[in-house]
Amino acid sequence: MPDINFATSPHDAAEPRSAASDGGNLRWDIIELLFFAYRDFVGDPDQELEAFGFGRAHHRVMHFVYRYPGLKVADLLDVLRITKQSLGRVLKQLLDEGYIVQKTGDNDRRQRLLYATPKGEALVQKLAGLQTTRITKALAEMAPQDAETIKRFLRAMIDRDDPDKVLETIFASGNPDAKE
Repeated sequence: MPDINFATSPHDAAEPRSAASDGGNLRWDIIELLFFAYRDFVGDPDQELEAFGFGRAHHRVMHFVYRYPGLKVADLLDVLRITKQSLGRVLKQLLDEGYIVQKTGDNDRRQRLLYATPKGEALVQKLAGLQTTRITKALAEMAPQDAETIKRFLRAMIDRDDPDKVLETIFASGNPDAKE
């Protein structure tokens, strides 16, 4: 890890605080690793998305629409845990630019079902490819069974008190309709 020199005030440079000075109960080691892993995991797609004028919200919407074809707008709101207003701006741009199409439900005409277009599928595949490369590189340094341990750890990190439909699907045996 590079030498980090965070200033606590304009005049002081500080070393990272030790776990002992924080009571020893805080998992700074894991917190910081998750922070930097997330930064780099989303950083690869961020650079690609910037060329389209898109951001992380676009990426998240495209990911779930692609992975769960026919996802209802209401369910997407639950998955992303964002407001209608926040989703509306991103969704409108993706619809207008032809990355997603919206269809009405067969049984309930009020439902708005979302599907990735071939253009949207290509973008998601490219972004997922960047992230898969990073994951594959990291897993190459570990024993094969470590991937299962990592998946168990990540699942355990997810709040299950109020799961949405996509999480319920992920935690279940699998979604045969979701694209691999």
